[in-house]
Amino acid sequence: MNPSTDHGVRITLSHCTKHFGTQRVLEPTDLTIAAGETLVLLGPSGCGKTTTLRLIAGLEAPDSGRVQFDSEDVTALPIERRNVGMVFQSYALFPHMTVAENVAYGLKVRGMAAADRARRVDEMLEMVQIGPLAGRAITQLSGGQKQRVALARAIAPRPRVLLLDEPLTALDARLRETLRSDIDALLRSIGITTVYVTHDQAEAMALADRIAVMDKGRIAQLGTPREIYFQPANAFVADFVGTLNRVGGQRFRPEDAELVAPQDAALAGQVTASHFLGDHQRVQLRMDGGEDIVLKLPPRALLAAGQRVGLRIHPNPLESTAC
Repeated sequence: MNPSTDHGVRITLSHCTKHFGTQRVLEPTDLTIAAGETLVLLGPSGCGKTTTLRLIAGLEAPDSGRVQFDSEDVTALPIERRNVGMVFQSYALFPHMTVAENVAYGLKVRGMAAADRARRVDEMLEMVQIGPLAGRAITQLSGGQKQRVALARAIAPRPRVLLLDEPLTALDARLRETLRSDIDALLRSIGITTVYVTHDQAEAMALADRIAVMDKGRIAQLGTPREIYFQPANAFVADFVGTLNRVGGQRFRPEDAELVAPQDAALAGQVTASHFLGDHQRVQLRMDGGEDIVLKLPPRALLAAGQRVGLRIHPNPLESTAC
């Protein structure tokens, strides 16, 4: 991928709220996204993440508060005047156009000369690794190829902001992982301000400079992936991002403990289930104190339901007292 200079802008939401009918879907929200940053809005369905994205895009107007790009107040500007690029789960491509024609569409609307337009299209298709597909019809493409076209079309006009709403949800797991890696490399190369909506924590961890975990219309925590995972601000964040175990007053992640002989541990319990997942094993235990916990263990350990084991927790507790 060739580096580009399409640097974005700082985005600021100041005390933004949103209702649909009598239901408030976004509580008063303040959020600043740095120029060139990739911010992921993460949370369950109905938490307000897509509404926040649509306020940034100009597809919805806040009931109160304002939206700024750098120092410009864009609260009242519709999407066509904000110079943002959008990528959706549904691709939203023109089926009667070729790949190249789809990517060129926004450039043509903006009045770019044909020769310049052709060069830009070639550059974009190369950047998303589908150059040989330029003349192919959209109906001849796989889901992953369609999403690459959608990405190329979104960034071709050099938008100030790139917005992605659950772009990988419709793809199978293996393709999703491949495209996720390619999107990450693309975003790093062009340096554009990006807001990415997902309910998938693996996507969030892989792509984000920072993650805003949302719950019931509020930002429950804003931080780097490591901060969100190891220093959750509250019980919701701790349980939504990863798995949280609680035993004897200690909180720990599944990978932060090991099994030992029962006589060698202060904590002991019984294996209730063990699932081999290839590169690791997911083991469920019922502790003597009644707690049910989950461990992530090396794949070669042989464990059977009913087996009695001891538990040793590594000296790496979660650094939050709120969860």
